[in-house]
Amino acid sequence: MDRVKKMANELLERYPDKFTSDFNENKETIKNFAIVRSKELRNKIAGYITKNVNRNLAQQNASLSYSEENTESREETAE
Repeated sequence: MDRVKKMANELLERYPDKFTSDFNENKETIKNFAIVRSKELRNKIAGYITKNVNRNLAQQNASLSYSEENTESREETAE
């Protein structure tokens, strides 16, 4: 695993509630919680974190809509 993914995953494990789906906010958060000497490396880490957060949000939304559809279909069947 390369260092971008390793650092990003470590930051996400330690501070899962600090990162959002906004790239610029994640860059600032990384400044507060990690020492990254390179601007390019910080941006890559922030991008990877943003991608993961957005993916997790999409999965949560998909599972919510799926469970709502199942609930509606069960209610229609019961009637």
